[in-house]
Amino acid sequence: MFSFLKRKSSKPVIYTRQEHGISRKNIDPDALKVLYRLSSLGYTAYLVGGGVRDLLLGRQPKDFDVGTSANPNEVRHAFKNCFLIGRRFRLAHIRFGHKVIETATFRQNSQTVGEIIEHAAEGPLEDNTFGTPETDAYRRDFTVNGLFYNIKDFSVIDWVGGMEDLKRGIIRAIGEPGIRFQEDPVRMMRAMKFSARLGFKIERKTWNAMKKYHSCILTASVPRVCEEVFRLFSFSSSREAFKLMWRSGMMKDLLPGLADAVDAGGGEKSVLWKLLGVLDDFDKIMSEHGWEVPNAIRAAVLMTPVAEDSGRPGCGRKAMQQMLSSLKIPKATYFTAALLIESARRLAEAPVKGKSRFVHNRDFMNALDYNRIVTRALGKSEKNLDAWADLYESVSRKQVQQDDKKGTVK
Repeated sequence: MFSFLKRKSSKPVIYTRQEHGISRKNIDPDALKVLYRLSSLGYTAYLVGGGVRDLLLGRQPKDFDVGTSANPNEVRHAFKNCFLIGRRFRLAHIRFGHKVIETATFRQNSQTVGEIIEHAAEGPLEDNTFGTPETDAYRRDFTVNGLFYNIKDFSVIDWVGGMEDLKRGIIRAIGEPGIRFQEDPVRMMRAMKFSARLGFKIERKTWNAMKKYHSCILTASVPRVCEEVFRLFSFSSSREAFKLMWRSGMMKDLLPGLADAVDAGGGEKSVLWKLLGVLDDFDKIMSEHGWEVPNAIRAAVLMTPVAEDSGRPGCGRKAMQQMLSSLKIPKATYFTAALLIESARRLAEAPVKGKSRFVHNRDFMNALDYNRIVTRALGKSEKNLDAWADLYESVSRKQVQQDDKKGTVK
């Protein structure tokens, strides 16, 4: 393992059960089964990554990942419901119904620093060398994600100073930030995501490296970048996440038209931040009902300042063309988002009898939601949108009545 990843100390800080707030009752029971099974077979098995971070923060983790000393084949032999995936480094997916507990053998970086930077354009570094808990901790991205939960004595193991950063609310790269971000530029987007989602501040050295190496994002895999862009919307935190993207200079790399629109709109005073703020509020409401905001609405809201700036017919498709060309967003998302932006002219007026066929469009409700977001962000009246909503409900009731009659006749 190379020196730029290691701190001076070679011993971890161990936090006993009395010194942290993780309780087994908050850990997925199937993840516990995996941990206990591997431990009973004599392997080291820890809960790792974001799941430990979220548990320590009192949040409910989305995923529970396991790190172990068992190699992939040993994990497969331990679980009948295990499937191995990946080529360069095998991951074990242990399935419980539709749920997957991802289990990975402890890793270490096998390349030299020069090799990492030389091959950065080929995509993220995929380690194919087994390691120890220590090497696995140091190869992770940020200190708050490098904490391990030990099922044997219920302690938290900290090799990288993650517990202190968690308490202080800091996102800090493990090792030398500049090298880590050249190794995998998508880590910079992950820093933005975690900072916005958790309300944490990005540590100065880490932030300065992001401002220096932001253009390296253009060497990363485009599908991965597109996926991370949409992840910035998650957990109702898009406003702060995209502000960090703009402040770092990365927005100019990925979405130059949007960056220009933000600059022309006053930078910190740009309407984009109002739009994303309302979108985040909408996302919270949707999440409470178990729903997710469609990516087409997210993309349309994000590109609204560009469309508004052009102000010409077809501006929706022109704005979305930028995302299609730079991020390769799925064409279904592209066409729907363009339709949503262009629907603003149609829904700006109250519906007129005989000229309101748009209410039958399959994307009408998405268009209505999009226009409510824009209207609220701009502080305008929603009267005409309410009229369209009433018309939609009326049409829907009539359709249900007709369907009921057809059923009765049969």
